[in-house]
Formats: sequence, C-alpha cells, structure tokens
Amino acid sequence: MPQLLFFAAVAAVGVLGYRAFVKEAKRVSERVRRAEKEQETGAMGTLVKDEKTGEYRVMRPDE
Repeated sequence: MPQLLFFAAVAAVGVLGYRAFVKEAKRVSERVRRAEKEQETGAMGTLVKDEKTGEYRVMRPDE
C-alpha cells in the first residue's frame, strides 16, 4: 500500500510539473513571437490601451 501512495504522489508531482512547464513554454514562445514581429516591422515596442485612462502605453515586459 505505501508503494501505491508513493507512485500516486510521484505521478501528481509529474502532472503538476508538466502543466507548469507547458504554461511557461507558451509564455516564452509568445514573447519571442512578439519580439520577432517588432523586429520585422522596426517597432520599438507594442502599444496597449490602458483600460482605466483610455491612453495607449508601451507594453511592459511582464505582460
């Protein structure tokens, strides 16, 4: 019985690790695509509209 619990815990950690890996990979690939697009067009950054003020600003790196 303890072996079953051990393997269940290992499987759960594996699934959670895989999900975190996929989430991070999507974030990084989106960031790379955006940087490539900016380089193609010669842009200095991506503009986003601020919902509160209605003004446009340059997208922060953590977005």
